Amino acid sequence: MRPMRGSRFGGGFGGGFPGLESMSAKLAVGLVAGSVLFLLTKSTGGGLLLLTPGTLGSYLWQPFSYAFIEMSPLGIIFGAIIIWSIGGWLEGVWGARRMLLVTLGCTVLAGLATSLIIPLILSGTPLYAGGTVMASILWVAYGLTIGRGQTNFWGIPLSGNAFAGIGAGFVLLGILTAGNLFLGFLGQLPDVLGLLFVFIYMKGANPRRLWLHFQHWRLQRQLRGRARNLRVVSHDRPSDDRYLN
Repeated sequence: MRPMRGSRFGGGFGGGFPGLESMSAKLAVGLVAGSVLFLLTKSTGGGLLLLTPGTLGSYLWQPFSYAFIEMSPLGIIFGAIIIWSIGGWLEGVWGARRMLLVTLGCTVLAGLATSLIIPLILSGTPLYAGGTVMASILWVAYGLTIGRGQTNFWGIPLSGNAFAGIGAGFVLLGILTAGNLFLGFLGQLPDVLGLLFVFIYMKGANPRRLWLHFQHWRLQRQLRGRARNLRVVSHDRPSDDRYLN
């Protein structure tokens, strides 16, 4: 899963993983550590690390902590690999700070939105782990960053957009294989919302760009307001300095 050398994003993962000092490695280690901690303590207080919609008034850390929990062994292994490898590539392109803000930002927003939506639909309080949410966000962000450029998926050449579509397809499969489509959708709601948020961000609705658009709108509004006070000096009027004011 790396960009092909002929693409404008050539080099990709360089056949390996970034160092352990990288931000992506720290996120991957956090996922493994959080998941192990949850598995060791799930019979006691470990469940408080999961996202529990309807309880955020008491457990404000859950939209953050649930991002570092995965319940299955394969999910932990492959989630850490995806976060470390794909996150490392994005860290090299974006920088560590932007990669961290996008990854955690979209994951936390997905958790908060889920906590607002689920109580309106269900009377119960389902529990959510967010390890797949964070991995899915990085997967789709990677593909959309490459766009029409070429990458490969297990040796199969394809575009970055198609690679992002595969990541969204994994979430869709999770919904379809749940048995009940409605419950399956609710079970994958943080993943769906996370992909929606990262798609919106990648298509230009990031906070910095929105702020620039707001500043541009405000400047245009000020200029239009000042233009109403301007007067056009007729060519028939005599040249006089008082018309310059």
